[in-house]
Amino acid sequence: MSNSAKSIFVWGVYLIGLGGLLLLAPNSLLPFFGFPQTNEIWIHILGVVVTALGYYHIQAARREFVPFFLWSTQGRVFTVLCFTAFIVLGLAKPALFLFASADFFGAFWTGLALRSMK
Repeated sequence: MSNSAKSIFVWGVYLIGLGGLLLLAPNSLLPFFGFPQTNEIWIHILGVVVTALGYYHIQAARREFVPFFLWSTQGRVFTVLCFTAFIVLGLAKPALFLFASADFFGAFWTGLALRSMK
């Protein structure tokens, strides 16, 4: 498995863990990031989506699907920009930077690995 595939695989495992937590026990996570606890279905739906994204990442990594690696890196950069904007605009608490930093460092790792492949 290439270094870029390893970074995507690790990201997929992270997403499955996060998605599982959002699906099964979201109120254990939300207050840590400054969000109120909720009994609404939307957070569980988000857990399903995040878990599915994790599955896609793991499968792409196992098959060395390099175009997906690039798309994932671009998507994570977009996520960092959006989360930063939410914080700057006062729509989210600074604790959201923890999620943004995971996306940033994950994208950075994959980006470096992709560059070393050329």
